[in-house]
Amino acid sequence: MTSFFDRVLFMGTIALLCSTPVYSADPQTPLRLWAEKAPGETESIGAETDITKPSDGLIAGRRLIRLANVSDPTITVFQPPKDKATGASVLVCPGGAYHILALDLEGTEVCQWLNSIGVTGILLKYRVPARKGQDRHLAPLQDAQRAMGLIRQNANEWGLDPNRVGILGFSAGGHLSAITSTSYAKRTYEHRDAADSLSCRPDFSFLIYPAYLTLKDQGYKISPELAISTNTPPTFILQTQDDGVDVGNAIYYARALQLAKVPTELHIYPTGGHGYGLRSTDQNVTQWPNRAEEWMRELKLLSPRIITKGI
Repeated sequence: MTSFFDRVLFMGTIALLCSTPVYSADPQTPLRLWAEKAPGETESIGAETDITKPSDGLIAGRRLIRLANVSDPTITVFQPPKDKATGASVLVCPGGAYHILALDLEGTEVCQWLNSIGVTGILLKYRVPARKGQDRHLAPLQDAQRAMGLIRQNANEWGLDPNRVGILGFSAGGHLSAITSTSYAKRTYEHRDAADSLSCRPDFSFLIYPAYLTLKDQGYKISPELAISTNTPPTFILQTQDDGVDVGNAIYYARALQLAKVPTELHIYPTGGHGYGLRSTDQNVTQWPNRAEEWMRELKLLSPRIITKGI
C-alpha cells in the first residue's frame, strides 16, 4: 500500500524540480527500517497525514509539510550526480518537537542541498508522536541507530564511504542527532540482523537550532541522556539569540563538547528565530549551509574518493 509519505515524496520531488536547480537524481524508493513492526509498537496511532492547515504560517513564503502519525519508519536515499559524488553521506533528521516531522523544510530540501555539494542525503522518517509511557526520544533513537547500521551495511551498493557517515538534525531532530552521537555503544533494541552488528556512531554531526540539550532550570546542565565523551564525533552547532529555544542550549552543549576535547564549531547569530530550515531569507543565519560546507571541507569530508560498487 502506498503511504502518505511515498505520495508526498513523489510530489515534493516534482515541486523541487520545478522550483529549484536540479542537484540529485530521483530519490530511491523508501526503505523500511524494520521488516516487521518497529520495537515496542503495539497499538495503531492512525494513518500518516500532513496536518498543515491553510492558516499556518509560511516559511520564506512557502508552506511546509507537517507529517503526523508515523509508525512505519523509513530511510530514503538522495544521491548526487555521479560526477559530483564524494562518497560522504548524511542522515537527515527533521524536527517537529517529537510530535510531527517538518518533512520538506528540514528533510527533502536538506537532502537536495547535500547533493549540491556531492554528499548523499539520507532522509530519516522516524516515529512520531512520542509514545505513551516512553521517553519521547526512545523510538526515534531506535530508528536512528537502525538507520546508521543499514547505511553502513549498504555503503558499497550505494557508493558510500562507511567512515564518512554523518548525521544532521533540526530542533528535536538536533536532539536526536546529539543522542545518536553519544549513545552508540549499545543498541536500544534487540538485535534483528547483520545491520545491527555494524557501528551506529556517526562520524560527524550537525545540530541546527537544537532543542532539549540542556536543563535550563538546573543551570544549563547537560540533559542526562546525552553521554558526551572524547569519542563523541566532531560537531557543528548553530542557533540564534532570539530562538524560542534558549540559546544557552547550544552554548552550554558546545562548552561540554569542548571540555571533552571534541572538535566543535559553534555559530550564534543575533536574529532569525527558529524553524527556518535552509530556506534563504534576508536573515544572515539562513546562510548557514555555506558555513557547514566550509566546515566539512576543513575536516576533509568532501575530498573525493573512488568508491567501487560490487567489490
